[in-house]
Amino acid sequence: MGGIRLTRTLTFERALLRLEEGLEKPEDAIVRDACVQRFEFTFEMAWRAVQAFATTEGLDCVSPRECFRTAFRLGLIQNDPVWMAMVEDRNRTSHMYDEDVAREIYGVLSGYARLLRTLLTALQAGEERQVRDAGGE
Repeated sequence: MGGIRLTRTLTFERALLRLEEGLEKPEDAIVRDACVQRFEFTFEMAWRAVQAFATTEGLDCVSPRECFRTAFRLGLIQNDPVWMAMVEDRNRTSHMYDEDVAREIYGVLSGYARLLRTLLTALQAGEERQVRDAGGE
């Protein structure tokens, strides 16, 4: 059941672990840039995992902003404006490199990682519920 959904959640989990691992290192330019890059990848995996989960719930979302709004409607995340700030920060980092922006975003990555961890936990719980409701595995 939901092979792509489970794969996306697993990929999200692995990316988040790598981001958290990077955030444990002492900050320097290389660690900062690596963490920003890991954030971009983790963010991508997060919204795509939400997209896959939403599909199994009969909902469609095609963009990060829309998927995080859908995650709120599904009870996966709280209605927190930081989610939309995360969307904006991801957009700021993915189009060009600016050291000042990298420093600024690095400063909020620990908070983003905590939010992403709560989303992952909710997705995993939701998937377990869907499997139980389907009477399998």
